[in-house]
Amino acid sequence: MLLTTLLAVVAWTGHANPVTIVAINIAHGILTAFDIPARQAFLIELVKDRAGMANAIALNSSMANATRLLGPSIAGILIAAVGENWCFTLDAISYLAVLVSLVLIHPTGPTLRCSQGSMMQNLREGVTSARFAPIRDVLALLALVSLMGVPYTVLMPMLATHVYGGNADTLGFLMAASGLGALIGAVYLAGRPSVLGLGQLIRKSSAVFGLGLIALGACRSVALALPLVMITGCAMMVQMASSNIVLQTLADDDKRGRLMSFYTMAFFGMSPFGSLMAGAMAERMGAAATLTVGGGACLMVRCGSPGVGRGCASPCRPCTRALVSCLRGPATFKLGHEGSDRRRRPQALRLLGPRVF
Repeated sequence: MLLTTLLAVVAWTGHANPVTIVAINIAHGILTAFDIPARQAFLIELVKDRAGMANAIALNSSMANATRLLGPSIAGILIAAVGENWCFTLDAISYLAVLVSLVLIHPTGPTLRCSQGSMMQNLREGVTSARFAPIRDVLALLALVSLMGVPYTVLMPMLATHVYGGNADTLGFLMAASGLGALIGAVYLAGRPSVLGLGQLIRKSSAVFGLGLIALGACRSVALALPLVMITGCAMMVQMASSNIVLQTLADDDKRGRLMSFYTMAFFGMSPFGSLMAGAMAERMGAAATLTVGGGACLMVRCGSPGVGRGCASPCRPCTRALVSCLRGPATFKLGHEGSDRRRRPQALRLLGPRVF
């Protein structure tokens, strides 16, 4: 809240400059690195009934990823209506609702004990949990798509003005269409009965996302761009949120925060570098060509992810029983220094196996 308030003050006083904006963003990135893994790991303490953990993970992931597209969409509408200064001010005020919500939360789920090992030992355990497929492959696919495809949002202003010949209103409509697509994807994921088959969904949504970017790069009409942006936003939302759901479902409770740290690095950590690269490419070859390159890279990444989505495409009874038993009961195995790699795998991964994906 303090950073957004500072940003609003800078906007109103007219002291905005690249150095100030970069400094605020660096501070925001540092706080995000602590906030997102802690927020994701805290989820288990909010769910009293373990049988509802899968739906809770899906709903949380859908909401978190949908807001990344809905927020800029709302901001685009506000910028067109009241200007940038009020947009920053309203964003700072909105954090009051978050603070009040945190005060009112009373955890009802199981409370996990703090790890007794050293920081390096805990880090090694997290790396060990993340190095098995499909966790490793989901993280790799997520990182590459975040690097090459997700930065399309930063090219929206250039598309609105240089390609479509519009203004702030055009940008607002484009962002609103993207947000609507994200909302549709969030509702779809929240309504799924289980996590089974999400591996196939991740691959398909990555392909749709790449094709949407290519089509958007070739489009020269706002009327055609709006539905394309909506489809692209929906596919991006489904791919990112499905990856989150899969990772959280496979994570052991005591390692959830560490695994979500890898998710944070793959998603939020790669996006800024992708945005920098997309901006440099757009300056030399234009926004439309940059979108085409990014979409083609997403398609190649999708085709080169052998560990995601290969297996049974539909839920089977053994997988369902294993998933239910995993979600209803706490993890019973401990990560030791001895034993085979099989004992080191996360419990859900050992129970479900690659057939689920």
